[in-house]
Amino acid sequence: MKKNLMFLALATVGLASCNGGFKKGDNGMLYNIHVDKSGPNIQPGDFINVNLTAKNDADSVLFSTYESGRAVPMLLPKSETKGDVFDGIKLLSEGDSATIKVFADSAYKGKPKPPGFKGKYIVYDIKIEKVIAKGKQTDQVFQGNVTSYIKSQSDVLKNQEPVKLKKYIEDNKLNVSKTSTGLNYVITKPGTGAVPVAGDTVYVNYVGKLITGKVFDTNLKDEATKAKTFNPGLPYKPIAFPVGQGKVIPGWDQALLLLNKGAKATLVIPSDLAYRDQGNGPIGPYTPLVFEVELVNIKHADPNAPKPAVPQFTPPQPATK
Repeated sequence: MKKNLMFLALATVGLASCNGGFKKGDNGMLYNIHVDKSGPNIQPGDFINVNLTAKNDADSVLFSTYESGRAVPMLLPKSETKGDVFDGIKLLSEGDSATIKVFADSAYKGKPKPPGFKGKYIVYDIKIEKVIAKGKQTDQVFQGNVTSYIKSQSDVLKNQEPVKLKKYIEDNKLNVSKTSTGLNYVITKPGTGAVPVAGDTVYVNYVGKLITGKVFDTNLKDEATKAKTFNPGLPYKPIAFPVGQGKVIPGWDQALLLLNKGAKATLVIPSDLAYRDQGNGPIGPYTPLVFEVELVNIKHADPNAPKPAVPQFTPPQPATK
């Protein structure tokens, strides 16, 4: 890292002890660099791949890349306000790690704070995994280098996925059955009656987790409260959809056709049967998923129901002269 902040260091050395080892930046931002590698400081517009944990003063985790098992790739934006977390990142270079504290009121200016947020600061623990400096590269060359790096990281995740799946199943002592498509499942509570067929409407309760144990979605109020994902605007009731019609991920479509009413199961779903190489929101590329599901009810399709009308196709007519 460039040591071009000597004037700041001299001005704040007297404050370091009373700030618990932290140095003071703009607008009350505090930072403590734990690992300081040599290399140029990160600039706005540079590409970075960063692992981070964001907490409040009480060490309650707001967000963590470690829970999803993947770093966040991004182009470092210009700081929105002096002393924000991006200002802190500009003090770092590739391989550095630091703790950065910013005022919560500034970070959430104009935005609602998370429910139950307490404390004066948001505390970021940051590790810069990779930097690709924009510098004087043309946009085309820069974008090519970034794309190449992201693909290399995606290939790493793809190669790691089978190992992660095997380890998860072994660590949790799951006696799974495996389908020809790669779906792993354990029926934890048998149901009764016939299984649904494609086109039937199923009513399902579920808890969705990453293999790190992080709950990313559920329609059960108690589970959402426990996972700190509760949203008072959601109904928290069984979801209903026609099974086997591609309305959900393939792993769900396949698994629910194996269950009967009242059955509960643990599904360990490879990314090929989930969000594949694209990911979805907090779910990264080549990410296996774990679901605890309960088939609450089945509404069989009415074989006598009128079929939807097929629109008639009228070919375009030749233009008249």
